[in-house]
Amino acid sequence: MEITALFLSRLQFAFTVSFHIIFPAFTVGLAAWLTFLEALSLVSGRPLYRRLFDFWLRIFAVAFGLGVVTGIVMAFQFGTNWSELSLRTGPIQGPLLGYESFTAFALEASFFGVMIFGRSRVPPWFYLFACGMVTLGTSLSSFWIMVNNSWMQWPVGYEIDVNGIFIPTDWAAIIFSPVVWVRFPHMILAAYITTCFCIAATGAWYLLERRLRVEGVAMVRMGLGLAAVLVPVQLFFGHLTGDYVHDKQPAKFAAIEGRWENERPASEIVIALPDEAEEKNHYALSIPYLGSLIGSMSFSSEEIGLKSFPVDQRPTVLIPFFAFRIMVGCGLLMLGLAWYGTWLGFAGRLSEVRWLTWCVFFSFPLGFIATLTGWFTAEVGRQPWAVYGVLRTAEAVTPSLTVQQVAISFVAFAVIYSAIAIAGVAYVYRMLHAGPDQTPHEIGEGANPKRPLAVPGGSPGTPPSAAE
Repeated sequence: MEITALFLSRLQFAFTVSFHIIFPAFTVGLAAWLTFLEALSLVSGRPLYRRLFDFWLRIFAVAFGLGVVTGIVMAFQFGTNWSELSLRTGPIQGPLLGYESFTAFALEASFFGVMIFGRSRVPPWFYLFACGMVTLGTSLSSFWIMVNNSWMQWPVGYEIDVNGIFIPTDWAAIIFSPVVWVRFPHMILAAYITTCFCIAATGAWYLLERRLRVEGVAMVRMGLGLAAVLVPVQLFFGHLTGDYVHDKQPAKFAAIEGRWENERPASEIVIALPDEAEEKNHYALSIPYLGSLIGSMSFSSEEIGLKSFPVDQRPTVLIPFFAFRIMVGCGLLMLGLAWYGTWLGFAGRLSEVRWLTWCVFFSFPLGFIATLTGWFTAEVGRQPWAVYGVLRTAEAVTPSLTVQQVAISFVAFAVIYSAIAIAGVAYVYRMLHAGPDQTPHEIGEGANPKRPLAVPGGSPGTPPSAAE
């Protein structure tokens, strides 16, 4: 493979986006979780929910800061590496990114300060309102980013002038594109589910260490219970996303399916080893008729293969093919864990099945992996287009870039991001391991009032009946 400025620019952008998306995938859901905990605390008056809120607020603050820091670099790349993209699509993408600043960042910055410093300075109802506004802000941020990206996936509401500049002609069509309203819920649900399993895994960690039993059981039950509801909804929106890809990006759909020839009816390839040089699959395991059913909800439809498209208009196959299957596999694993764990919770046996506790503990990266592989599927599958069907990626890169320039910036980003990651992960790990604060006046969830509930290395705490 030839190393070019275009290749390195794409690799650099993929690296920074992949690194950055980990934090919004966590904080978007965590903001909603904090609002939920604050509401439960106000309604029930249980100290448990306040302890959990204060604990996860500290985690949220660190993750939010890391997300802001890692996200700033991406804006610079539009000017340094992708100046042609910025020049041509600026009249559309510029306002959309501006709307994110004017709405999402304004809400987050204003009310996040209330969450951090305003507990004793504002009425309880206003503090809950501030939590809701931060949740709305994080969701709006995701919304405007998805509007922007969805326009690149399926451009609407524009015309191209004589200079090749994309001019918006219908903002309603851009903002309310049906593709946006499929992909935006899919992304928000991914963030919520990711947070659910981070919370449940943290609770499982405490249970395995036989400490913080009340908090641990509450986090596992609430995390898995919410995921048990959200994962099926996510699978539904995933299917709707697949429908839009099938109808509007058929080359991407064929690459995801690993389908080379037109088929009627089409089989569904469960797993295979695609060979782009020979334009065929090795070691394929497929299910007859299922490909037509998934693609067109018919047992007899013809499905398009990659050979129907010119070679220079096809995406690479290996990444979207395997990334999609990893994403679906993670989703099914999370669904099984959530449903089984929720059933055990209703039966009062959640903390008794130790192998499940271990599985929940190791499940914490599943949401992140599913989110990343979903983005790999969407973005690599869109190639060779920066704006699908009208602007190729090779035409969007800065013309004057050299390999040496991009290599230097890529190495610099990698070093800085690695330092941020090591410091951030180490600090979050320490906070997670310490767990929620335990103060004498807040003990009362069935624990021994003469002894703090969560002393590392001490008593496991309350019996299962009191904790559950």
